[in-house]
Amino acid sequence: MAWLSLQPLTSAFLHFGLVTFVLFLHGLQVDAGLTGDSTSSVQNNSCSGSFDCKEGVILPIWYPENPSLGDKIARVIVYFVALIYMFLGVSIIADRFMASIEVITSQEKEITIKKPNGETTTTTIRIWNETVSNLTLMALGSSAPEILLSLIEVCGHGFIAGDLGPSTIVGSAAFNMFIIIAICVYVIPDGETRKIKHLRVFFVTAAWSIFAYIWLYMILAVFSPGVVQVWEGLLTLFFFPLCVLLAWIADRRLLFYKYMHKKYRTDKHRGIIIESEGDHPKGIEMDGKMMNSHFLDGNLVTVEGKEVDESRKEMIRILKDLKQKHPEKDLDQLVEMANYYALSHQQKSRAFYRIQATRMMTGAGNILKKHAAEQAKKSTSLHEVRPDEPEEFISKIYFDPCSYQCLENCGAVLLTVVRKGGDVSKTIYVDYKTEDGSANAGADYEFTEGTVVLKSGETQKEFSVGIIDDDIFEEDEHFFVRLSNLRVVDSEEPSELGNSPYPKAILASPCVATVTILDDDHAGIFTFECDVIHVSESIGVMEVKVLRTSGARGTVIVPFRTVEGTAKGGGEDFEDTYGELEFKNDETVKTVRVKIVDEEEYERQENFFIALGEPKWMERGISGV
Repeated sequence: MAWLSLQPLTSAFLHFGLVTFVLFLHGLQVDAGLTGDSTSSVQNNSCSGSFDCKEGVILPIWYPENPSLGDKIARVIVYFVALIYMFLGVSIIADRFMASIEVITSQEKEITIKKPNGETTTTTIRIWNETVSNLTLMALGSSAPEILLSLIEVCGHGFIAGDLGPSTIVGSAAFNMFIIIAICVYVIPDGETRKIKHLRVFFVTAAWSIFAYIWLYMILAVFSPGVVQVWEGLLTLFFFPLCVLLAWIADRRLLFYKYMHKKYRTDKHRGIIIESEGDHPKGIEMDGKMMNSHFLDGNLVTVEGKEVDESRKEMIRILKDLKQKHPEKDLDQLVEMANYYALSHQQKSRAFYRIQATRMMTGAGNILKKHAAEQAKKSTSLHEVRPDEPEEFISKIYFDPCSYQCLENCGAVLLTVVRKGGDVSKTIYVDYKTEDGSANAGADYEFTEGTVVLKSGETQKEFSVGIIDDDIFEEDEHFFVRLSNLRVVDSEEPSELGNSPYPKAILASPCVATVTILDDDHAGIFTFECDVIHVSESIGVMEVKVLRTSGARGTVIVPFRTVEGTAKGGGEDFEDTYGELEFKNDETVKTVRVKIVDEEEYERQENFFIALGEPKWMERGISGV
């Protein structure tokens, strides 16, 4: 993660320096013609005399060559503004090139994966290997300014190396190899650890990088000092595909790498499988096949299959967290928020950080936030009714309410579909179907799909979804029910919408209902509905809800009391309140009431607190919660 956070900064500064050299400094090569006393210059450790500038690549020499002080200042300003302008232009062009490379390397294809129980699932994987794309196309795009600099200088000097080209390329490579790695190691917070994802690939590329420095020294200073011969250039060029091939072999665990086995352990906090290297664990043969729990019915569980399952678990975890933070959001909004969260936290390519850095510097903004805003706007537009449509003649079909809660032992939950507006004499058909959230069909609830029929004169209809009870303690889980395929009939046979210029009925928001299953295998976790509540002094009595989540088994007593803050109790700002809340079996909500004193005079905002005490069981034979 440290590397990822440093990429935009290093990309911007490196790009700035390289483009500066490409556009201007090449044309300002100086001749070493000193016109003063060389002896005195050495003694004073300073250079004196005049220098003759050569014609630039883009801009000619600005005559006269010996301007006055005022002209020098004016030229500095003009050149600096032109430098910044050209820098931004070349940066944008280079980032368009990087964006095209990103499109190429992000191409995907569908594959079918067989699970241990014999089921098959379809997922997508990238066509381009990550290691190969990083070493070829990504490296080409990110190093394009350095490569162009070297080509311009070498070709402009009659194929004689200058002072900038080779030094820039070697210096940039050394900077990536040593400085960036050193900074990434240094910025890791105390007490935290980071691991290299592809350790084998790192060792291969690091070894090749060090070899490259040694090889360049050999051909430039030992074999043929100051001259690069044809065979040296061809052999150097051949080393590059060889490096890519070895890195790909290491990444794909081919040849001798297949005998270096992976060990998998589960991060209990996040449910993510973490890969490490070392001796092969139990259940893995020397041919790489998984045995015991990983190998059932002779079907090999591939690494891709594990990654798909872990990705699904991670997305469910994100959806669950977002659902707890935003209970009022529907499924589409939660999915969009989850996609944005995953996009923000997933590993990104060098192209992304380079493009992001350029957008931030040019004022184009954050590309991720822009994407989220566009998606939110698109989602909102889907639910909007066109202004030229007569809304009073359109029936709106939706869930009311859109959020349901039920205990795990309730057996089934009833959901209500409502028709509002339009011609109630029409018969309306609308399909419904359950969708997994953190709750899974077949394990936590019964998969249900069907059709709701709102006959002539009916404005609402109910249908049920079965809830599966078990004796295993679980956190509260949720699933979704979606409405779709709306149809209106004038006669006995249903007809699809769209036969008239205006629809007779539409699916309005919310067309997705959220059902939360409260686990009843635990006494519960007690929290306030809101962390902070703002009330007016004239409210009289303030009501605060206390929720019982993650279980509702048995009768539990929860003590509570008010605690002074800047507001004073004892009847000055509020009445001291204390007592106990008795949650009976399957009861999930209680209310605390506090009397607020209205002093009828201006005061600044004040606050006080309500504290919950340790819950106590009231059931016999059970010691505590």
